[in-house]
Amino acid sequence: MVDKKLVSREILISLWKVHVLHHADEGGVVGTWMLDELREHGYDVSPGTLYPMLRRLEAFGWLTSSTEGDGPRARRTYLITDEGREVLGIARRQLRELGAEVAGEEYATTT
Repeated sequence: MVDKKLVSREILISLWKVHVLHHADEGGVVGTWMLDELREHGYDVSPGTLYPMLRRLEAFGWLTSSTEGDGPRARRTYLITDEGREVLGIARRQLRELGAEVAGEEYATTT
């Protein structure tokens, strides 16, 4: 039987990051909403994984955040940065190419 936590840790976590960047590009994302969104897509992600990931994406300069309110539970909204948009563009191109290859389709690299 496949260890789903191992698959998540070794393979799917990168897809979660792309998913976060995608939604941050559409508008601000909030952690609780992002947890629900990822779970809706079948990803088994916990707050203990998501929040450090968001902080790392911010430390890389791919996201920026602002808080509403005070205290440790203040609502934090994450927005994509220009550099994050570039990273998202790279990820989108690679995902299109990989998706076509895995599906057995021809992929035009000029796309």
